[in-house]
Amino acid sequence: MSLPTTNTLMPKSNETITLPLSPDNYSDELIIDNKFIIYQIFTRLFGNKNTTNKTYGSLEENGVGKFNDITEKALAEIKKLGTTHVWYTGIIEHATMTDYTAFNIKTDAIDVVKGRAGSPYAIKDYYDVNPDLAEDVKNRMAEFEALVDRTHQQGLKVIIDFVPNHVARTYHSDARPPGVEDFGAHDNTHVSFSPQNNFYYIPGQQLVVPKAYNPLSKNEKGQQEEVKFVENPAKVTGNDVFSATPTINDWFETIKLNYGVDIQHHRTKHFDPIPDTWLKMRNILLFWAKKGVDGFRCDMAEMVPVEFWAWLIPQIKSFNQDIIFIAEIYNPHEYHNYIQQGKFDFLYDKVGLYDSLRRLMEGKGNTADITRSWKEETRGIGSHMLRFLENHDEQRIASNHFAGNPWAAVPAMTVSATLASGPIMLYFGQEVGEPGKGTEGFQGEDGRTTIFDYWGVPEHQKWMNNGQFDGGGLSPEQRSLRNFYRQLLSLVREEEVLRTGQFYQLHPHSVGDHGHGTHKIYAYLRHTPQKKILVVVNFDRNQTIQANIPIHEPELKLVAANHNHLKINEILTVSPDPEAKYITTDRTSHVVGYINLKLPPFSAYIFNLTGE
Repeated sequence: MSLPTTNTLMPKSNETITLPLSPDNYSDELIIDNKFIIYQIFTRLFGNKNTTNKTYGSLEENGVGKFNDITEKALAEIKKLGTTHVWYTGIIEHATMTDYTAFNIKTDAIDVVKGRAGSPYAIKDYYDVNPDLAEDVKNRMAEFEALVDRTHQQGLKVIIDFVPNHVARTYHSDARPPGVEDFGAHDNTHVSFSPQNNFYYIPGQQLVVPKAYNPLSKNEKGQQEEVKFVENPAKVTGNDVFSATPTINDWFETIKLNYGVDIQHHRTKHFDPIPDTWLKMRNILLFWAKKGVDGFRCDMAEMVPVEFWAWLIPQIKSFNQDIIFIAEIYNPHEYHNYIQQGKFDFLYDKVGLYDSLRRLMEGKGNTADITRSWKEETRGIGSHMLRFLENHDEQRIASNHFAGNPWAAVPAMTVSATLASGPIMLYFGQEVGEPGKGTEGFQGEDGRTTIFDYWGVPEHQKWMNNGQFDGGGLSPEQRSLRNFYRQLLSLVREEEVLRTGQFYQLHPHSVGDHGHGTHKIYAYLRHTPQKKILVVVNFDRNQTIQANIPIHEPELKLVAANHNHLKINEILTVSPDPEAKYITTDRTSHVVGYINLKLPPFSAYIFNLTGE
């Protein structure tokens, strides 16, 4: 496919470079076919057709998406992208400013709620679902269960968030099963730490909530209303802040859960007997597993001791061995530990590959960063790394805070999807270039799609097309972009070599013609005994680069044993002006063959290689 002719990123100049091969740049890890395609839906926003988008607008003003908006048609179209799993974000009930007292749900003090709708990571009741998402609030759990059934009927699996590190300041479970005790019910609040407490405390001090951050807490004269939320003694804030005066930049709306680690005394561990929090969390996960949930994305997993995960995950898998666990983790030094000891199936590859690709997409990076990522941070565990370019925490690619152009995703998404055998994730609206514009409320104008407020997502709404989910409102360029994602992700699912093939990097260093441009090109092979695929991308925003990719003797044997010539067959091309050809030379030459490619800005090529 080609980029639309209206794309403004046309080449400014041409240059020729040569990319050398290195015989030791390969991954020798055990390959596991974990090539799942995860489509993340922010459930509160996905089905919302309202276009009002008033800053700090209420549910009635700005609207809200429902479980029932995610129809069979919507799921079928999502599956056409190659999707295998849907991550429904924001399912479990969390603190909100919306009043549901008519349904016997306690209200939350606005002083400890971020945004009008509230944070989906300030859990209010682990045993209930967000009432915002239900057409009939009294039957909200049944509506969630119906969504799980619809998803399964489309051949897709369900992932939801598990938030183990913290809960809302106003946590209270009114939906817990009979015999289940609430968090903190038997805590000794006179001590800062006890292994069997569910929370940490600051004895003798009352919580001082940060000065209110939104206009709803001011009176008609613009004066600050009196703080109404009282917590005495103060509980420790979710991001490990042992202070009764957390700041606006802290997770002040949450309280830290206690897993038997005495944080203030050298993080000493008290795991015998099993802490009460461990037992409560096991029961909560089993509750959701019995609802048909197929996987859990575990929020800030590294803030919870790895010993807990090592104890918990095997027990949940004994109920259903196919349930997957994904860790949100940002410390590469802990990656192997959380897989090997903690038993996680997958980890976020944010600090490594995402950050490297983001710099390149912004015109700041070097493809050597990609090499460093897989060599130093994730080597040996590539099949366990979840790759992505967007999620609810990150800025939108099309945002002016990021790349400013959705087509910048082409080389980066191609690398994310084909570099290794781990899963790849797509965030709703990414495939149509959603830029995350607007001052929604708590977050302000920051290039992200809000997780705290009621909002309509404009470019996604064009694809949704008032509930038809046929893309009727998309521009030709948006249809082309979505088609790129569909072709790439479907190819990844269809081609065994991209799921289980070995990896071999082709140009680890920037050389040739003084190295101009080489730091923007990345090329590698994925190969099995039956098939060899070449992936080449150009991250340069402006320049078309003429690249000679040489095939030395060892690589020729790898690709085309017993043959003198290479033959390439184009599988996927995304560029403004696609052109690809190959040239072979005498087999006795140092360079026995090379592929000559013209690589326009933000382009990607995938070829099948054979000998002839």
